Amino acid sequence: MLKKTVVAFLLIGIAIQVFAQEKTSKAVIKGFLDKRFGMFIHWGPVSLRGTEIGWSRGEQVNTAEYDSLYKEFDPVLFNADAIAKVAKDAGMKYLTITARHHDGFCLWPTTFTDYNIMHTPYKKDIVGALAQACKKQGLKFCIYYSVLDWHHPDYPFHKPYSNEFDTTANMERYVIFMKNQLKELITKYDPYMLWFDGQWDSVWTEQMARDMYAYLKKLKPDVVTNNRLGKVMAGMGNETFDLSKMVGDYDTPEQIVGRMNMTMPWESSFTICQQWSWKPNDKMKSLKECLSILSQTAGGNGNLILNVGPMPDGRIEARQITRLREIGDWLKINGEAVYSTLGGPYEPNSNYAATRKDNRVYLHVIKTDTSLIELKNIPGRTIVRSYLINGQSVTIEKGSETFKVVLPVDRFNKIEYIIVLELDGSAETLPVIPR
Repeated sequence: MLKKTVVAFLLIGIAIQVFAQEKTSKAVIKGFLDKRFGMFIHWGPVSLRGTEIGWSRGEQVNTAEYDSLYKEFDPVLFNADAIAKVAKDAGMKYLTITARHHDGFCLWPTTFTDYNIMHTPYKKDIVGALAQACKKQGLKFCIYYSVLDWHHPDYPFHKPYSNEFDTTANMERYVIFMKNQLKELITKYDPYMLWFDGQWDSVWTEQMARDMYAYLKKLKPDVVTNNRLGKVMAGMGNETFDLSKMVGDYDTPEQIVGRMNMTMPWESSFTICQQWSWKPNDKMKSLKECLSILSQTAGGNGNLILNVGPMPDGRIEARQITRLREIGDWLKINGEAVYSTLGGPYEPNSNYAATRKDNRVYLHVIKTDTSLIELKNIPGRTIVRSYLINGQSVTIEKGSETFKVVLPVDRFNKIEYIIVLELDGSAETLPVIPR
C-alpha cells in the first residue's frame, strides 16, 4: 500500500511539474503587464471596401468579391518603420498584427495556402517587415491568429452568422494546417505574444485548445498567449469565469475595461474609432476617452491594446496618428503612473483611477470638472506628501474614516492629470480598498 502511495505521489508530482513547464513563467507575464499599453492592427484586403474585417464577408461584401479583393491589394505606401515609430511615439510597448483573421487571408508568405500576401500585386512580407521594424524601435512584436478560417475548405463553416455545415470539411486536417502555420510564424518571426480569436464554434473543442497550447509551449516555452484558444473569457460582456478552465496566460475583455483583478492578468482591447478595420469617416475617440480608458485599465491592473486600421494604401490616417501622438505626449509626463505599476489600491471608476509603485499611490483624475475627491483612508499608512506629478503641492483634508483631495483650481476642466500620494510605507502590499 505504501509503495503504491509513493508511486501515486511521484506521478502527481510529475504531472504538476509538466503542467508548470507548460505555463508561461511568472517573470515573463509580469514583464507583459509592466508594458501596460500596446498597438493592435487589424488590416487586410478588406480595407479596399472599408467594411469590417472578416465579418463583412458575405454580408456587406459578396463572398466571391470579398475573396477576390487580394487581387487588388497593393498598399504601396505601407511603411513598417513609420508605423512602429507611431506606436513608440504613442508610448506603446508592443504591437500586434492580424497575420490571419477569420477571412483566412495571410499577411505573410505562408507555404501552406496561396491565399496570402505574395499573391497580391504588393508581393511583400508585411508580417516580416513589422517584426523587423518593432525590433528597431524596441517594441515587442506580437501576432494575431484566428482559430477559425471561413475561407479554408477544411473548416466546416464558410461565412459569418451561419450554421451551414460543410460535411466535406475535415477538422483533423485543419488542425494540422493550423499547427503548420503557427510553427511557421514562430520559427520565422519569433513573436513575443500570440493573440488568438474565433474559438467559439463547437467544432473547435477544449481538448483541441489544450493540445494546441501545449504544442505552442514546446515550440517556444515563454511565448505569451491570450485565453482565446479556449472557451472561457470575459469578452464583450465582461463575464466572470472559473480561472482553472482558462487556456492561456491572460484574459481578454473586448471594447470594455476589465474588472479590477490583482491575481489574473488581463488586457482590454479597444478600437481608436468604431470599426476594427479601416472605415472612411469612422467616428474617432477623443483624447479624453482614450486617456480615461488607459487610466481605468491600468487602475484595474490590466493592459490596454488600442487598435488602428491602416487604409488601403498602407498608411494610418493622419488624424489617428495625431491622437496617438497626443496620448504619447501625455505619457511622457505621466508614464511613471502607468508603466510597471500595480492597479489600486482604489478600484477605478469614471471619476478617477489609482495605480501604485513603491511607496507612492498615483491618483488619476479623470473627471476634472470638480473641486475634490473623497477617498477612504489607506489602512496602516499615512500620507506624508501630496503633489501633482510636476511637483505642484496638493492639499489633503484628513478625516476619521476618509480624506479629501482638494483638486488644483488651475487644472479645472482640463486634460486628465495625476496626483501623487507619498506614503510612510509600501503601497504595493496594500489590500484593495472597496468603494
